[in-house]
Amino acid sequence: MNKRKIKKAKSAMKGYAFIGLNLIGVLIFWTVPMLFSFIISISKWDYSKGIKGIRIQGFSNYVEMWRDAWFRASLINNIVFTVSYVAVLIVLSFMVAYVLNEYVVGKKFVQLGLYLPYIVNIVAISAVWLALFSNNGPILNLLRKIGMENPPVFVSDLRWALPAIVLICIWQNLGYTVILFLSGMINVPRDLYEAAAIDGANGIARIWYVTIPMLSGTTFFIVITSIINSFKVFGLINLMTHGGPGTATTMLVYNIYRTAFQFGKLEFASAQGIVLLAIIFFITWIQFRIQKRNEA
Repeated sequence: MNKRKIKKAKSAMKGYAFIGLNLIGVLIFWTVPMLFSFIISISKWDYSKGIKGIRIQGFSNYVEMWRDAWFRASLINNIVFTVSYVAVLIVLSFMVAYVLNEYVVGKKFVQLGLYLPYIVNIVAISAVWLALFSNNGPILNLLRKIGMENPPVFVSDLRWALPAIVLICIWQNLGYTVILFLSGMINVPRDLYEAAAIDGANGIARIWYVTIPMLSGTTFFIVITSIINSFKVFGLINLMTHGGPGTATTMLVYNIYRTAFQFGKLEFASAQGIVLLAIIFFITWIQFRIQKRNEA
């Protein structure tokens, strides 16, 4: 009996050791930085004095943040980007996955081709799309050939810069979401489709009443991760537009970077970071509530 207890204790200690290492990592690289960021966000910091120069002053940084035109513009841009990016990505990737699952032979090669942009370096992606969208690039030359006299230089145009970033992000992530949807569709029992066909359901009805409900978990996961990722867009903007023209493509993360490292306002940037974290937590909480209600 004692030997069993000793074995159980040793086994438990190993488990606690593995968990402890992860908890230490979370504590060092997430919890402590977040707490420090929050403290900075409610402080005035004299950088010349180091840590001793931090003076708590309340939530004035948050009040000033909402008065800042750049922050308001970045928040609006991020909301527009998130809604358009997530909606188009979900619908398009579902359609592509359905076509691959039902009609395409040799779908693995197509999946590989679609997945490649997801793993390509962001610098390479930015360079390719800058060349495609340039004034003498193939896209604008094609538009001129079909009759458009003065096509917009997309990433430099105030109206088209943000849609161009949305397009590139959809292209980059389409393959990943297609594979997720496709893996879910493959696991849908064929008996359900056959039963729906016997009941007189056509192709669209089978998709609506069989495929979509069976993929609710997959769709929920894709929506959550896509929304979170849409609030973390930085590389493309930093490499392609620098937030411009004007504030047309300035997103929250880029504005935080700009505020902290270009203007040296760490307190102001920390306040924006806390707000961004709160937005992501709030959206995720709402989605989990909706998912639980639908499952009930």
